[in-house]
Amino acid sequence: MRSTNSGRSVVVALNRRDEVLRLHDVPFELVPCEVPFFLVHTQAGFPSPAQDDMQEPIDLGAWLVEHPAASYIMRVDGRSMSGAGINDGDLIVVNRAKKPKAGAIVVALVHGDRTLKRLRYVDGRHWLVPEAEGFADILVDEHVEIWGTVVGVARKMA
Repeated sequence: MRSTNSGRSVVVALNRRDEVLRLHDVPFELVPCEVPFFLVHTQAGFPSPAQDDMQEPIDLGAWLVEHPAASYIMRVDGRSMSGAGINDGDLIVVNRAKKPKAGAIVVALVHGDRTLKRLRYVDGRHWLVPEAEGFADILVDEHVEIWGTVVGVARKMA
């Protein structure tokens, strides 16, 4: 495992290839990202003109990151959360200040290795549950630490 605070990525290799995450330490205030923001919804069926519907530009970084000092961007490498719409190569925004609740998608340390799963509460116990077939649930015990709550997902379309 490599660690850094200089803006380079941290690669955390786990025993299972599908659960590797790459952490990118990005100072959010240094990454301005203002784009035009349209006030209306975009139709997925019939075209709709939107020339007169522009609002002030939106800063995507500020919109996605509520607590910059406690937030990180991580790249997902694997498919265990594809059922939740989080795919291999996606970027996730993780907020360490937001309290994890049952139903939230979280990054957890399991025996010191990071994994991405949904937090569930079943029969009086917390579990880390994947959202794809072929992956096991993980009981939250003394070897598991919930590291942060996923608050956003970003994906580039081809």
